[in-house]
Amino acid sequence: MAMKDFKQKLSNTPTAPGSYQMKNKDGVIIYVGKAKNLQKRLRSYFTKSQTGKTLRLVEEIDDFEYIVTSSELESLILEITLIKKYNPKYNILLKDDKTYPYIELTNEKYPRVRVVRNVKRKRNKNYLYGPFPNVKAARKTVNIINRIYPLRKCDRLPKEVCLYYHIGECLGYCAYDIDEEIINTMKKEIISFLKGDSSIITKKIKEEMQKASDNLNYERALELKEMLTDIDITLSKQKLDLRQAIDFDVINYYTDKNYVSIQIFFIRDGLLTSRHEEIFSSIDKSEDEIIEYIIKFYDNLGIIPKEIIIPESINKDLLEEYYQNKVLVPKKGKYKKLLDLAYTNAKDKLLSREEKEIESNQSRLEAIDELSSLLGRKVSKMEAFDNSHLFGTFYVGGMVVYDDFIPLKNEYRKYKLSLDVKDDLKAMHEVLYRRYFKLLMENLPYPDLIVMDGGKTQINVAKEVISSLKLDIPIIGLVKDSKHRTSYIMDENYNVLEIKKDSKLLLFLTKMQEEVHRFAITYHRNIKSKGALVSVLDSIPGVGEKRRKSLIREFGSLKKLKEASVEEIGKVIKNKTDAEKIYKYLKEI
Repeated sequence: MAMKDFKQKLSNTPTAPGSYQMKNKDGVIIYVGKAKNLQKRLRSYFTKSQTGKTLRLVEEIDDFEYIVTSSELESLILEITLIKKYNPKYNILLKDDKTYPYIELTNEKYPRVRVVRNVKRKRNKNYLYGPFPNVKAARKTVNIINRIYPLRKCDRLPKEVCLYYHIGECLGYCAYDIDEEIINTMKKEIISFLKGDSSIITKKIKEEMQKASDNLNYERALELKEMLTDIDITLSKQKLDLRQAIDFDVINYYTDKNYVSIQIFFIRDGLLTSRHEEIFSSIDKSEDEIIEYIIKFYDNLGIIPKEIIIPESINKDLLEEYYQNKVLVPKKGKYKKLLDLAYTNAKDKLLSREEKEIESNQSRLEAIDELSSLLGRKVSKMEAFDNSHLFGTFYVGGMVVYDDFIPLKNEYRKYKLSLDVKDDLKAMHEVLYRRYFKLLMENLPYPDLIVMDGGKTQINVAKEVISSLKLDIPIIGLVKDSKHRTSYIMDENYNVLEIKKDSKLLLFLTKMQEEVHRFAITYHRNIKSKGALVSVLDSIPGVGEKRRKSLIREFGSLKKLKEASVEEIGKVIKNKTDAEKIYKYLKEI
């Protein structure tokens, strides 16, 4: 694809620092960057030979804008702000956008220990330990603490003691006045344990093991022995001779063939507790992208350590000024050895995965190019749909979104459908209409392609919806053979577009087809698994959380609700039409 000529615009671009925004033909921002010298950086995109992800970006650029700033720090802040606002497709996307879990010991009169993720909000000086990249390890640790120490287990104190009190795992804080000294002793021991000293807990477990064995309670003794093993495996940490028990992170990276491998070591209380690692494809200068990555990472993490250690290739002053935090670039000593260790791990990770990563990305890009060639137009963002029925009559719908065959899971959507939908075509019509009516009304960007699961019949449904909304979005259908395997593509004019059986395109289209089917089926199953009454109410359009709770409170069971008259349901719902819909639906299942 020919690149657009920006020679005149580039000559008028200032040489000052600032942030720049690349746009596609629809005016959508697809990349945001920063530069000390805007003209020099922007010119480099269009005058140098590009490869990989950068080449695809440049081919898609239809225009660019920039905002001049007075300093590099201002340009960094602006860049991060715009990235958060627009979430451009070519900027770094963290593979796991969930925050890492921490273990929290609450600062309450009767403390609790639990796994938490949202650590950005103020926690009243609660003790937080982590992060734990492995959530199972965090939960197992909390389970061990709760089994050994009779802490409060409930969110709110009940009116009387519960099962935990009777099995010795709670002191009965709701019913008894517990000595503050006992609570403080437990808190000190738990904090010591979380900092890496397992000797106190290990001693307690061994004593309990001996008692259980003496009482011939071998089952309990075995359970305690397994708990000791869990401590050894789950809480084992690499001790570092750092002379001081401080918290800091060590960050280093390795680059090769437009790929960046990053390693972050979490040092807590002088112990190497865990690490984070990721590989991503690079567009801009890797040093700038590392800063962007670090900022995104800590935004997700929620907590920044007192110190960050980085290599000298990263702009220390800029990062330090942005965070108002201590950033170190060691040249020798133990910190430098840790930094070198992070580099070695980053390099080993990239070299061991590089061939697989590159092959996977190359296959994906080949597939999207083949699809674009078949359709005679550039294709990037695609939306695929599927339905699943509930109890044989009620239908639910699912939509998945892909960009260059990368799933955008935060854009997936589920649909509850109206009660009068009795077949797949009506279900699909409603899903498609709701989806694209929403995009039309909210002036949101449309996909490059709609992917239907089927041939002419399904394509006709999509064409009818798109035509009724006066939109122009191309449509294809994925047609299966007699063995229910995707065989070929049919375009919106019913032309058959043959695909080779060993084509990368066929592989990725099949994966997309399987994903949307899985998504719709999972939604259907999740509704059913919530319990009979709750699942039925969750399935009825117009019944939200408030109405669902009111119906559950009033009738208590599916049997009683099904036996209720329209008038009885109407006493709860207050809307006669909605009450009749619920009554009608209940009679049909």
